Amino acid sequence: MRRTAICTAVSSLALSLTACGALGVSGDSTDASPTKGNDVTIGVLMPETTNTRYEDFDYPIIQKKVSELTGKLGQTVYANGEADAKKQTAQMQKMIDDKVDVILLDAVDSHAIAPMVKKAKAAGIPVIAYDRLAEGPIDAYVSFDNELVGEVQGRTLIDAMGSEVDTSDKIVMLNGSPSDPNAGQFKAGALSELNGKVTIAKSYDVDGWKPAIAKKNMAAAISAIGKDNIAAVYSANDAMAGAAIEAMEDAGMTDLPPITGQDAELAAVQRIVSGEQYMSVYKSYPLEAEAAAEMAVAKIQGKDILFDSLTQDRVDSPTDKEIPAQLVSVAALTQANIKSTVVADGIYNVKQICTAKYASACTQIKLK
Repeated sequence: MRRTAICTAVSSLALSLTACGALGVSGDSTDASPTKGNDVTIGVLMPETTNTRYEDFDYPIIQKKVSELTGKLGQTVYANGEADAKKQTAQMQKMIDDKVDVILLDAVDSHAIAPMVKKAKAAGIPVIAYDRLAEGPIDAYVSFDNELVGEVQGRTLIDAMGSEVDTSDKIVMLNGSPSDPNAGQFKAGALSELNGKVTIAKSYDVDGWKPAIAKKNMAAAISAIGKDNIAAVYSANDAMAGAAIEAMEDAGMTDLPPITGQDAELAAVQRIVSGEQYMSVYKSYPLEAEAAAEMAVAKIQGKDILFDSLTQDRVDSPTDKEIPAQLVSVAALTQANIKSTVVADGIYNVKQICTAKYASACTQIKLK
């Protein structure tokens, strides 16, 4: 993916991009798409359930925002592909057959779904790629700045290793699924920070982001490198980080090396509190999900100037160029900023994080 930044506005907490204002945006309402009122139907396709964020945060936020934007007249239709590209294809076909007004698509397989994107286009149904950049003639894309995610992970991992980090220090990389275009961007961003500073002793692309596979990969890495020779672990997300920690503990590693994550899952935040996991990447799901809902409603209602103001970035996919987009920035989540990120943004409260198991650790880091 090539990205071209048009304009950004950074908040003081989560370093999150917001959509730029409509001032100065070109657009002519006479060029608007066929419009609908508030009685819109938005199809929402999510990719899997292993990562809890999609059903715990993304979809509920989209559903609520659509209702707010349409005076409670708009509705959403939801389906989850459960990491099965064929299943998601069937789900998207049903939405096309049911003549939804617009589809928000988070693709299981960005390449395999392209024919369905073309079918939707032929049926006059706009498709907005959500979180993962699908191939085919999509109308817009909303996601986080994925290369920045990897850069933040890599940079924070190097910082965690301390001032004496050396090119001989061995790192294990657990990267995301080959079918997810975001995974390649995370990996590229991380390598831009890691290459030349440490040795990538083992690197795995984990099919389907499955923790069980990640655990097997980590066990194989420990066997090949030696449990005392692993200086750090790059894990592309939190679910795999948890699996890697299990593999290290099973191997008798009591002094765990720094390990990264992504998504700020509750279990990961608790592992950060206890010191098992060094960091996660916090991504403001409300910003991404609300932007997607706003883009979907504006698109189908023919509000072209508003739609343009929400999509002032540009990205390229393997099939299409200069796709209108909104890219949202991210922040490294460590013990130092739990309260000013996930707690301040209402993702979790202190009570949810500091259960009995983690009460003592919370006290030590003054999380209360």
